[in-house]
Amino acid sequence: MSQHVEELPEDLGGPKTKAESVFSAPYRSLSLGVVLSVGMVAFESLGVATVLPGIARDLDGLGAYGWGLSALMLANIIGTVLAGRTADLRGPWAPAAAGMAVFAGGCALAGAAGSWPLFLAGRFLQGLGVGAVMAMAYTVIGLAYPEHLRARMFALLSSAWTIPSLVGPVVAGTLSDSTTWRAVFLLMLPIVAVAALLALPGLRRLERPRGERKAAPAEPWWKGPLAGSVLLTAGTGVLLQALLLENLLLLVVLAVAGAAVAVPALRRVTPEGTLTARPGPGAGVVIRALLCGVYFGSEAYLPLGLQELRGQSAWAAGLGLSAGAITWVLGSAWQARRDAAPGGRVAGVALGFAVLLAGVGLIASAILTTAVPAWTGVLGWAVGGVGMGVAFNAATTDTLAQAPAERQGEVSGALQLAQTLATGVIAGLGGAALAVSEHYGAGIRVALGSLFGFTALLALTGVMLARRLRAPAAAG
Repeated sequence: MSQHVEELPEDLGGPKTKAESVFSAPYRSLSLGVVLSVGMVAFESLGVATVLPGIARDLDGLGAYGWGLSALMLANIIGTVLAGRTADLRGPWAPAAAGMAVFAGGCALAGAAGSWPLFLAGRFLQGLGVGAVMAMAYTVIGLAYPEHLRARMFALLSSAWTIPSLVGPVVAGTLSDSTTWRAVFLLMLPIVAVAALLALPGLRRLERPRGERKAAPAEPWWKGPLAGSVLLTAGTGVLLQALLLENLLLLVVLAVAGAAVAVPALRRVTPEGTLTARPGPGAGVVIRALLCGVYFGSEAYLPLGLQELRGQSAWAAGLGLSAGAITWVLGSAWQARRDAAPGGRVAGVALGFAVLLAGVGLIASAILTTAVPAWTGVLGWAVGGVGMGVAFNAATTDTLAQAPAERQGEVSGALQLAQTLATGVIAGLGGAALAVSEHYGAGIRVALGSLFGFTALLALTGVMLARRLRAPAAAG
């Protein structure tokens, strides 16, 4: 299924000797380029989140602050779907190159914006690029690397978030305080250029995936992946906006309308069997959504809870995010070492969800009750990060292993789509819980307790669904 970037010479170990490392000569440049591409996305995500309040104040956007995050997330959906489908038709080079160019253009526009709407336009372009870059990162692993190196490469992608998690907020905050927040966006431009120079030459050498996939029957453009991704984006946007409304009747009407548009579109842009969690790639996409809903949904409200309910500083609360990022890498590396064990991936997903559930329980205890020391929240998310690393690596590796070469782009795009959608929806539910609690005077403690209870329920669901990761034929 893999199309190796180039094989090692036969005289260095017999016919078609396999490289033992993702940094061996045939893969070195591509591996560095892919890792740097993911790292630039991580830095942008964490850095912009740090300085976004100052940007909103400067551009009079505090009244629509949430859209500073939602614009990127919703555009991410379109970029992910288009890049995945284009990679299956033309190979990964074109969508990767386009994604990097659009991302750079979005950084430039956001950095130069003189108004909040123009800034949001830049964020939307960034989201298109982020969706394409992340979808291609996973597609390339399935196409360019042999089976025995893929789990290691997935672990390496997880580690690409480590340094940005530690230094991204600090660098962004320092730049904003000492110069201007615009420097955060301008700093991204040379990073994008270096990533493109390293990754794109290797991608050009990859041919378009070949296989026996039957040509889809001709259908109107409004039933195609582009229209589906746009409808999914629009429906999700309406749903997220509805969750912020105080008028319960209007909230329900708009939420139902948004879901009525989004769900059929979601069915068209994900592999068959996704909505029913059919064993195989369909269940793999659902498992990715559950994982990211639990992890990122809980993580989004960890700093808020520690600061508002336990009186911790922003720096102390941020330690939890860094701890989770570091232990995610450790968990992913551990799973990569045991990847070849029989049934290791399915067991890894179940174990990862269980450990992640324990992490959610620890941070909830640290936030919601004074009987537990506040620093337990940091420890709890370090535990959660281990579970996320194990399950994320195992689920992604096995899902892509079951996808034929000519569908690697589609399945990779669906995985990234599930991550983006789940993160946005769970974060939106948390925002709605806060709004409802404030409206009825219940307080932030009730809202966060409801959120953590819901993410814990999602983790339990993931434990039960883990066995559906493998289709019967693949398991045999």
